[in-house]
Parts: sequence; C-alpha cells; structure tokens
Amino acid sequence: MKIKVPIILTLLLGALTQATAQDPQFVQFYASPLQLNPAMTGVHPGKWRAIANYREQWSSILDTKPYRSLSASFDAKSRVGRGDFVAYGFTALRDQAGSSNYLRQTGDLSLSYMKQLDGSRYRGFDQFLIGGANVGFGQHTLDYGGLWFSSQFDGTTEQVDQTLPNGEIINESSGVYLNINAGLLWYGVFDDNKSLYFGGAAHHVNAPKVSFISSDGEESMDMKWVIHAGGELPFSHELSLLPAVAVIGQGENMLSLYGANVRYTNRDWQEIAIRAGVWGHLVKDVGGGFATPAATFTAILEMERWNFGVSYDVNANKLAPPTNSRGAFELSLIYYHPATRREKVNCPKL
Repeated sequence: MKIKVPIILTLLLGALTQATAQDPQFVQFYASPLQLNPAMTGVHPGKWRAIANYREQWSSILDTKPYRSLSASFDAKSRVGRGDFVAYGFTALRDQAGSSNYLRQTGDLSLSYMKQLDGSRYRGFDQFLIGGANVGFGQHTLDYGGLWFSSQFDGTTEQVDQTLPNGEIINESSGVYLNINAGLLWYGVFDDNKSLYFGGAAHHVNAPKVSFISSDGEESMDMKWVIHAGGELPFSHELSLLPAVAVIGQGENMLSLYGANVRYTNRDWQEIAIRAGVWGHLVKDVGGGFATPAATFTAILEMERWNFGVSYDVNANKLAPPTNSRGAFELSLIYYHPATRREKVNCPKL
C-alpha cells in the first residue's frame, strides 16, 4: 500500500517511534487505570467508579484532523468472605487518527480478585494482591476519502486526480477481533496519606489479526507490556507528593512516563484537594537511542466524589520546530460512588 503523506508529517513520524505505536496512550495514565492494567479494576475507595478520558494530539500539524482518543470505564466491587473482594467492570475506547479517519474501537469486560494480605477495614493499614483480566472485541476501520495513492498522480498535469483508480486491494475494515489482556497489582496503604503500589500487565496476549488486506491475514497486533508503580509520600497532614511511573513496550516501540503531582487538601469534612505536577516522556527513537519529546503539565481538582484533571504537553527537541511546541491536551473526569461500611476498603490515591 502506497499512501502519500505530507513531508512534515513523515519527518515527525520518523523522528519518534512513539507516534507509530499501535495503541493510544493517555498521559494521565493514573486517571485511566483499567486501560493501563486490568488488575486496577476495583482499586478505589467507593462502591463503584466511573471514568471518562479525552486526548487530542497533533492539531498543530493536522489542523481539523488531529488524533483523538476517547475512553470510558466503569468498575465496582463486592466483598467475598472477611476481607477479599471480587471486582468487575467494562471499558470502551474510540481512537481516531488523521486524514484517513483511521478508527479503532474496542470494548472489554474486566474481572479481578482482590486478595487481602494484611489489615482490616477497622485499621488504616492494608495490603492487597490483585489479579485481573479483561476480554473484549475490537475493530479497525479507515476511510479512503481523505487519501490518495501514487497511481492517482497525473504526471501530465502534475496533480492528484482521485477519480483515477488507486490500484490497491484494501478493505475498509480489519473485521472484528478478540482481545485478551491480563495483569497483576500489589498495593499497601500505611496511613491516610502514605501508600505504595506496583504492577504489570500484558495486553493483546492472543495477538489479534488486524490486517486490512484480505490476502495478508497474518498481520497481527503486537503484544504490549506495561510495568508501573506509584504511591503517596506525606510532607505534612495537608501536603503530600504522588510520584508515579509507567514503562510501556509494544513491538519495537517503548515509552516511559514519569513524574509527580503535589497534593494539598483542606482536611475538612467536605474535603477539597488540588494537585499540580510535571511529567516527562522518554521514548526509543528509530536509531535505537532515547529522546524526550515533551513535558506534560497537569492540574487536578478533587471535590468529594469527583476528580477533574487537565493536562497539556509542551513539545520539545525534534518535535518543537514543526509543531511550534504545541502538543496534546488531555481531560479526565472520575466519579466515586460512596461505599457502605462493609464495602469500604483502603486504597492508594492514584
């Protein structure tokens, strides 16, 4: 398939393999936990949780056709025995990219088992080991209307004539595929504002087929691995630091997101808290080295049951000149429904 791409976009995609990764990635990864690791299902202080995430990228180059990622998730948990929980939920993702309107849509059902290792609901100290998986379906589609091919270039007029046949045998859909992901997580809550967690996940373990060409049904999605960790470190009763890191690899691509948010709370019975932080990106480039394409600035407002987050990427290094340093912006919205006394469990702040 020979698709002509604007030169500036070709340079951009060649500069960093992050741009050619098969999976979309939210920089506020801590605010899209089920997309990051299925074992995060049920890791929240409420009875149930609902999350929405939106990310828009490359608008400085693609104008009205930027990359847009939208996800939504829901998860709840039920007590099993004296201290364990079973959690369940679902996630949906819609990712659209570029002039071809390349569209990826997925939907997954999640299930996890939260095994209590130490602690109780009457004490502030808890440890849990969690295993989780999600299974669902996905589909990739594209629209030829915004694309042209080399066979449609008229050498006489030196112009593109999209009425000419493109000479390609390509479907507009990859077909519906099965997708399987699994993960593990450990966390410990040692005080009201002191915690630690780390985990790992494997996505697309069944290597689903996603080819657009009928004669090339062997094109499959690379398995993606994720290692992540984070926690909360107190400075005082009102002020704490929430550092986190996520290292993500898929095929030859690798991305690391790292940084921290500072959190301040009024410690009132109607608690309001604010967070602000800076996050770095580290990607493996096409030469096998590593580059830092952007820095992300974040702000989060917590209002009792609600968390609202906003972030903006400032492009750097090779990405700065073609984009005028204009990166992506991202929004997140989280709602926790209060748990009853029996359902309540201590969880780390994400």
